[in-house]
Amino acid sequence: MKLVITEKPSVAQSIASVLGARQRQDGYLEGGGYLVSWCLGHLVEMASADAYDPAYSKWQMDDLPILPEPWQFIITPDKKAQFAVLQTLMQRDDVESIVCATDAGREGELIFRLVYEMADCRKPIERLWISSMEESAIRDGFAALRPGADYDALYAAALCRSKADWLVGINATRLFSTLYHRTLNVGRVMTPTLALVVERESAIENFKKEKFYTVELDCGFRAVSDRFDQRKDADKLCAACEGQSLTITAVEQTKKTARPPKLYDLTTLQRDGNRLFGYTAQQVLDYAQALYEKKLLTYPRTDSNYLTEDMADGVPALAEQSAKLLPFALPYAITDVGRVVNSSKVSDHHALLPTMQVTEDALASLPAGERNVLTLVMVRLLCAIGKIHQYEDTAVRLEQDGVVFTANGRTVIEPGWRATEKAFLSTLKQKPEASEPLDTLPPLTQGQIVSVSRAMTKEGSTTPPKHFTEDTLLSAMEHASAEEFAEIEGVERTGLGTPATRAGVLEKLVKGGFLERKGRQLLPTKKGHNLVVILPESIKSAKLTAEWESALKEVEHGALSPEEFLAGIQKQVSELVACYKNVQVETELFDERESIGACPRCGGSVMERKLSFQCTRQGCGFTMWKNDRFFKDKHKELTKSAATALLKKGRVKMSGLFSEKKGTTYDAIVVLADTGRYVNYKLEFEKKIVSKKTDKILKCGERKNARN
Repeated sequence: MKLVITEKPSVAQSIASVLGARQRQDGYLEGGGYLVSWCLGHLVEMASADAYDPAYSKWQMDDLPILPEPWQFIITPDKKAQFAVLQTLMQRDDVESIVCATDAGREGELIFRLVYEMADCRKPIERLWISSMEESAIRDGFAALRPGADYDALYAAALCRSKADWLVGINATRLFSTLYHRTLNVGRVMTPTLALVVERESAIENFKKEKFYTVELDCGFRAVSDRFDQRKDADKLCAACEGQSLTITAVEQTKKTARPPKLYDLTTLQRDGNRLFGYTAQQVLDYAQALYEKKLLTYPRTDSNYLTEDMADGVPALAEQSAKLLPFALPYAITDVGRVVNSSKVSDHHALLPTMQVTEDALASLPAGERNVLTLVMVRLLCAIGKIHQYEDTAVRLEQDGVVFTANGRTVIEPGWRATEKAFLSTLKQKPEASEPLDTLPPLTQGQIVSVSRAMTKEGSTTPPKHFTEDTLLSAMEHASAEEFAEIEGVERTGLGTPATRAGVLEKLVKGGFLERKGRQLLPTKKGHNLVVILPESIKSAKLTAEWESALKEVEHGALSPEEFLAGIQKQVSELVACYKNVQVETELFDERESIGACPRCGGSVMERKLSFQCTRQGCGFTMWKNDRFFKDKHKELTKSAATALLKKGRVKMSGLFSEKKGTTYDAIVVLADTGRYVNYKLEFEKKIVSKKTDKILKCGERKNARN
């Protein structure tokens, strides 16, 4: 008897139906010599810091760094019942081996192994490694089960990644949260990603727009001059060209090609899903995962754009099926399947493909999001194996009295795969931004003289970088530090995170209040901007994070030991804590409340709290209590407006102060009398001064009024 463990119940049901395990039991399926059960995602997770020491439940600087040894794991509280089912099944006498059928990747391996270890199971492991949930793929996979030991290094890399995230996340988050008295989430991938957005916004903010001017001529085609800094210079040239003739001094024609795009990996699919439909990266991943579980799409969490050699024969049938099912006229022609086939560039999983299970009814019954994502994959397949797009660019040079004008045009020779793309894009309600198309020029020859029918001065300006969208940010994450790593031998993965994790990173940044979505733009919040400002380069550097990903790949390949990797992470964490432990910081950076004034002791910002008005600068201690005894005795409470006046002017006039001695109220001036250690107050009274001259005048006036 074999026990098959999947990641989700839906996957378990698909596999069980192929294996003949149709008898439903409590938490598993049985039949055909198999038990099939599931994990419900992460059943076992890393223990929190307070599991190692109850004192860690409070975030205190003195406890850092926290470096667990040995590491502890716990069963996810709401999934204990399913873990108990799996543990019982593993211990059954008739179970001879365990088949790991979780998702075929780093994270799937981790999910299974932690359950296996927590259940203290020692039975042999076999690995099911498939990229499709089609019946044929499942049958082929079970016919070619591999020893679990072949994936020990993959598990080691996954565990290292999890521990590294814990070490950096726990220590850096507690360090900076304690320093600034705010919860500031710091992560090894999350923080450098945030830094990319903040740096982009800084570049936009500091960008200085510069105007420029060109002269545009109508010669039966459009010709443009070089740029001028001053309008008067452009206007002078414009006037000189009006009604004149120009000589064509050069005509260059160059035939060019645009090769078809590669097949989708997850990141490029997420980018197009955002660019064309406005979906978030997480939404695209969710749609793709749902399609995978419905057997309509191959495994989504892939970083490859290629197929393996043995898949080449099946591509034409998939392409023909896709062309028939898409609901618009789609010109396509299969010209080169070999273009998308390269086994050496497929590591864990091949590029995304539709499956043969896609039918007209299946496509029509899908929710809009899933249908759009599947359509993208089908169109991309047709483009990838289509004809090369061919065109001819023409560059024309014209001169008049030594002044040069240029004209550029393009003629399409063979539409090729772009015709397929164009047919698809025409069906979209919201068309993507496109670059300005080049004109088609008339036949022109060197030495030809052309007349200017109209000359115009055109004003333009330089443009700042564009705000990040999820499309462009995913690209930036993928290619982060690519230049630095170009010369480093053996580096397979640069960038921030993996295709499987990038969507989750963006969602965490948004939910944590560090990024916000405005339309399709991703913008940093004040909190996100300030976090990047205060963090050291070692935490927010994309290069460093890319190095970690590269090191994890080495662990995965057995070239680096897990102990060496984690020792490096622990050293970095310890150095970070030591560097910042005794630093004095401006805590008001993360206070969303408005400052009511400057602290009289240190000049820091004073913010309103629930019970007081307090300086935010660490170690200052200046506090004006709302119910201070001074005000309480006078039946008053220190208000925000009064506190503001005291900070600005050192005094404030208050009315209705109660006198316990007389039982009456009075008006007075309250003066702030801070000793540097204690916040005290004192009263001053306005003196009424009436001169004798004024008194005489008043009395005369009274007598005059009396006579009248």
